[in-house]
Amino acid sequence: MKILDWYILKKFLVTFLFTIVTITIIAVVIDTSEKTDDFVKSGLTFSQIITQYYFGFVPVIISMIFPLIVFIAVIFFTSKLAARSEIIAMLANGVNFNRLLRPYLAGSLILGVILWLGNQYVIPKANEIRSNFQIKVIDKNSTYLAGMNNSNFYYLRVDTNTFVGLRYYDTTLKTANGFFLDKIKDNQVYYNLRSESIKWDTATRNWKVENAIERKINGLHEEIKQISSLHINLKVKPNELRKDDYLKDKLITPDLDHYIRMEELRGAEGLNTLKVERYRRDATPVSVIILTIIGVAVAARKPRGGSGLPLAFGIVAAALFVVMDKFSTVFSTKGHFYPLLAAWLPNIIFAVLALRMYRNSQK
Repeated sequence: MKILDWYILKKFLVTFLFTIVTITIIAVVIDTSEKTDDFVKSGLTFSQIITQYYFGFVPVIISMIFPLIVFIAVIFFTSKLAARSEIIAMLANGVNFNRLLRPYLAGSLILGVILWLGNQYVIPKANEIRSNFQIKVIDKNSTYLAGMNNSNFYYLRVDTNTFVGLRYYDTTLKTANGFFLDKIKDNQVYYNLRSESIKWDTATRNWKVENAIERKINGLHEEIKQISSLHINLKVKPNELRKDDYLKDKLITPDLDHYIRMEELRGAEGLNTLKVERYRRDATPVSVIILTIIGVAVAARKPRGGSGLPLAFGIVAAALFVVMDKFSTVFSTKGHFYPLLAAWLPNIIFAVLALRMYRNSQK
């Protein structure tokens, strides 16, 4: 690292830090104005709101805007360098575009690694803080969500041909009423087990049903048996019986990988949401490097009308990146778009754009 590298790297990191702090403060102010009534109804003190909500909200909002802020910061300070003819002076002294790009790549790599580590371990913990507050305070005061969450019925697939239903499950007592288990082969039920109640037996670490009725079906023949109590292995533990819309955001990456593997072994459906989140945690840090290259290629030329045009291009490109990311995610979670491709598609498209702009800038 030479003087030129430190000069550009320092401006890169300082501009990024200033921009992200400014945008985060604006986001906090807007969020506070929207949730003032909820904060008042919660009865929490100022310090409790900070620790129980904003300690989670701030890291999450930073992770969301991180690549775009890097992009805008690169365009902003590079266009300033170009406007003051500093880049022209560098090129005139034999510094080619590849050499100029070196400190930018170093800075983007540093920031990308920070974001990657945050996505794997820090942001899920922050999401847990934010989502717990959201459930206890915000969603609780929402009449719309309150009407949706009254149902305490669980229907899950424990393996490729076994389906289980639980009604009125109590997460504290680990008991439920209205239990049933169906086993299906060739689209027909060949085994059915129903019980008035089911509970988790801590001694055997298994589920115990009481007053159960067992049916074995073979074509037109049916065998019915009354069972007073029976231990069964549902391949599901009590802590996995939870309706949590924020689960994918709250699990650190090793736990999320384990959860996805367990759900796949059970033959569960609708895992695209979890997989997109998992792949996105690796894809987003890479976008920092890609957007940095595009930003340098756009802003390194000395603009006639000042830095306004490159900055406007940066904002439009950032908006397109966000829209593309959201569309690919929706197509995967709601349709049949491959999750890995959905998470990496914006990076692939913008990487092609970055390569083309890089080659043109070399000329």
